[in-house]
Amino acid sequence: MQTQSKFRLLVVRLGAMGDILHALPAVTALRLAHPGWAIDWVVEPRWQALFTAEDGLGRVVSQPLVNRVHFAPTKEWRKAPLSEKTLREIKLLRRTLRAGEYDVVLDLQGAIRSAVVGRMAKCRRLVGEAEPRERAARWLYSERVATSGKHVIEQDVELAAALAGDELTPAIPLLPTDPVAEAWAREMLGGAEAAVLINPGAGWGAKRWPLERYAAVANKLIAKGFRVVVNAGPGEERLADDLYRATGNAATPLSCSLGQLISLTRRVALVIAGDTGPLHLACALGRPI
Repeated sequence: MQTQSKFRLLVVRLGAMGDILHALPAVTALRLAHPGWAIDWVVEPRWQALFTAEDGLGRVVSQPLVNRVHFAPTKEWRKAPLSEKTLREIKLLRRTLRAGEYDVVLDLQGAIRSAVVGRMAKCRRLVGEAEPRERAARWLYSERVATSGKHVIEQDVELAAALAGDELTPAIPLLPTDPVAEAWAREMLGGAEAAVLINPGAGWGAKRWPLERYAAVANKLIAKGFRVVVNAGPGEERLADDLYRATGNAATPLSCSLGQLISLTRRVALVIAGDTGPLHLACALGRPI
């Protein structure tokens, strides 16, 4: 078991939101098992709210899981790989990661770009899956872990357990608490005793449950007295509006920030989500679906 209190771990999981949330139970298990460890994370900037809540002056008010968040805007880099801005940001990230003097880098993405970011830290141990999502990434790892879990959450826990030498089980994710967003969520739900959050969107159409089925579920829930809130991510506003109309304008369409979505989800009775989503935000509540 890796027990030294000054142990430094770098986690690489750049995106997307659902994939990061799937990785959180494994890293939270490590945090709970080893509270003295320094655990840092490299992520795309747009997902900062999954790790850190800030006040209006940019001061951190909640960061329960990680010690530090590093940003790697790899999607922007791919648009202009040779631009002065891209090269400057890559050099800065590489210098920052090397200064971290990490004992282990854990790649929970299994992609070539995440493995390359992990290599930037110049760490002796770069741990990844033996059969990563992009097979070529395995050649960048110094340690390859064979996993047998059926779900990616289970596989990530196996990776985390292997690097630490622990027996770990998935833990309810430690997500930040934003006081302003919490107040907004309380006001948003008002006096509703039972609320349901529905997210009909997904990365692409083939991953979406048919809208008429969401409507059927929403209407039955409304009939039973539930307050139904329909979350719309960027570009999904039409889905939320269609579902709103399909419920006779009884559901509440909503577009909000990621921090607000975290706070709202803490308060709802149930999460019905597209994509691989029932686990996405239900994890934050500790409520299986």
